[in-house]
Amino acid sequence: MSGLPVLGEPVVLDDVGPPRRGRAYPAARASTALLLPAALLLGGLVLWPVLRTLHASVTSDGRWVGAAHFKAVLAAPGTGAVVGRTVLWALLVPAVVTGLGYLLAVASRRSEEGRLVRLILVVPTALPLVVTGVTFRLMYDPDPSRGLATLIAARLTGRTGDDVPQLLGPGLVTVALMSAFVWAWVGLAMLVFRAALDRLPSSLADAVRAYGGTRRHVLWDAQWRPLLLRTVAVVFALVALGTSRTFDLILVMAPGSVRDEAAVLALRVWQTSGGTTTGEGAALGVIWLAAVAAGMLVAALFIRQAWPPPRAADPDPVATPPRRLFRLLAAGAAAAWLVPLAVLVATSLHGPVDAAARSWWSAPPSLASYREVLTGSELWRSLGFTLLLAAGVTATVLVVALLAAYPLAGLTGPAAQLTGLLLMIAVVVPVQVIAGPVNEVLGVALSSGTARGLVLVHVALGVPFAVLVLRNAFADLPTGRMRAAQLGGRHWWGTLRRLARHCRPAIVAVSVLEFVQVWNDLVVGLLFSGPDSAPLGLFLAGQTRGFVANSGALAAGSVLASTLPVLLVVLARRHLVAGLVSGGVR
Repeated sequence: MSGLPVLGEPVVLDDVGPPRRGRAYPAARASTALLLPAALLLGGLVLWPVLRTLHASVTSDGRWVGAAHFKAVLAAPGTGAVVGRTVLWALLVPAVVTGLGYLLAVASRRSEEGRLVRLILVVPTALPLVVTGVTFRLMYDPDPSRGLATLIAARLTGRTGDDVPQLLGPGLVTVALMSAFVWAWVGLAMLVFRAALDRLPSSLADAVRAYGGTRRHVLWDAQWRPLLLRTVAVVFALVALGTSRTFDLILVMAPGSVRDEAAVLALRVWQTSGGTTTGEGAALGVIWLAAVAAGMLVAALFIRQAWPPPRAADPDPVATPPRRLFRLLAAGAAAAWLVPLAVLVATSLHGPVDAAARSWWSAPPSLASYREVLTGSELWRSLGFTLLLAAGVTATVLVVALLAAYPLAGLTGPAAQLTGLLLMIAVVVPVQVIAGPVNEVLGVALSSGTARGLVLVHVALGVPFAVLVLRNAFADLPTGRMRAAQLGGRHWWGTLRRLARHCRPAIVAVSVLEFVQVWNDLVVGLLFSGPDSAPLGLFLAGQTRGFVANSGALAAGSVLASTLPVLLVVLARRHLVAGLVSGGVR
């Protein structure tokens, strides 16, 4: 099993392997009852909305129109550029993240400061993409007196005023957005490669050298061929799927005047139909869904084997470059990754007037922006609502996923493969594609001013990923532990409780990732929030109106909003890797 998280939205690339040994699982009637909650959620809020979108894409007012909607959206001005830009994101950004992730995994492993470097690189992965957008928009402010990156560009090019290259202008906005995304995702890639490198047995290198292999042969035959090529496929696929959900970043970071020049399908579907079902919006959503599903299936073809056994020994140092080079690379990466964080914190430590009028490096620090944010009731209301929402959704997802994962772990052969395929497809369904049909179903709940619709959508979107991870964790348990759990419990719930104790890393990983996902969310809140709902991501996005004038308070709010998810991810990072990479068994 290979399963890993995508920040903004998670995804699992799974292989069920050969038929599993016979094990006692709940009887058919009990299994049906255990699977019912997950089946109702996925059927009602994922499968049916997808089918409704497909139907809307080929009909108009109930009449069959065939490909008319598809022709209309493809012929619309700018659609070709949007599709091309989406493909560029899906190819270029994963390549950069994968390459940097591997280099930094090796560098942080071969240097004494590796633990600190990894800690610094992991922090951006926990930030809401809204906060990442705010951070880089501060860095790329067009005015050199406020934007650090713009000032550096002005100094390097010797230009001033309007002649300075505008990183948030039409020509460079996509580059600026990609740089923010790379900054946020490299830490994840590094963790995956680090886990892979730790599982490379030195005996492979010894065997290659015994047959006369050179350093190049050791690097290829003892590292890349047995493991790292598959790891590259995993990381590349995860990041590529993540780039299809850059909605939050583009909406916050790209100024309205250049949003069309930065748009990808994630944004264009929302611009076309919002939270309603329209023919052209449905057609565009079907194109997007087909592209994402095809990418997932192609990636899954490269990941057919189970993850390698636990670490045997460190790879032989003969196959790695000099330690000094790695120390320089690790130190440089840590310094570069700290700059955006420093810009955000420094901006937050200035009063609203100073933050709007001049650079953070030329004004004395102040807590005025924090006082302004903390004395208002909106932030506290949003923090309290989001905390209750994330905790409630996480607990619900965990219970539903545990109940469903237990009987599914007993499936073998084609049934197990089909189940895994359906769950993977449910994981990668873009929320904008199902927004219109879901709002049709939940119209009464949403119009009544409650948060029930928001909770239900979050739970439905979180269950597939959680079921995949927990199913694999149960299925990968040694037979001895499985039998001991069965003998120790009279009923299936006793067995499930005992099995869960052996899968704590996977349970912790699912819980932390689901909580952080809900806490950091913008798009679900934007599409499904009711009048009494105040999700944190939606609150922060609303504060970006009048960005420059509000930059001090926005930076302070972003720092406060990021504290909890960063703490959770940093403290649980070992459980995340153990639970997701090794199938939940330590």
